[in-house]
Amino acid sequence: MLRKARIGDVKTIHRLINLSAKKGEMLPRSLMDIYNSLRDFFVYYDEDKSAVIGICAMNIIWENLAEVRSLFVAENYRKKGIGKQLVDACIAEAITLELFRIFSMTYKKEFFAKLGFKEVDRTTLPQKIWSDCFHCSKYPDYCDETAMIVEL
Repeated sequence: MLRKARIGDVKTIHRLINLSAKKGEMLPRSLMDIYNSLRDFFVYYDEDKSAVIGICAMNIIWENLAEVRSLFVAENYRKKGIGKQLVDACIAEAITLELFRIFSMTYKKEFFAKLGFKEVDRTTLPQKIWSDCFHCSKYPDYCDETAMIVEL
């Protein structure tokens, strides 16, 4: 079941992001950051297992730009359309807010390409560079994520 994240999901979201970060799938995030951005998150909840098995966030970057980030689906649930549902929910929320340029910094280029995202040079996203990338230990010389954008 897809739903907006709740306060009781914060520690699970934090754990999933940082487990994924240890595997090199995304960058780590602090617990405080998750609390501060909780309203950005959607979760996919498996009612049978009583567990969150997928997460994704839509972050407003600027007046004309949103980011889909922190996408994670548990290993045994991948390739079942859950990631697509999570990204689609984020895109739908961005459109509701009249944000029609949506990007992702990703290690999963093929996945986002299937959803209509196109690869771009990250320097075309100056607001992102100053909001998050500037604080990243990989910036600017070691960034290994691919910038991808969809314009609706």
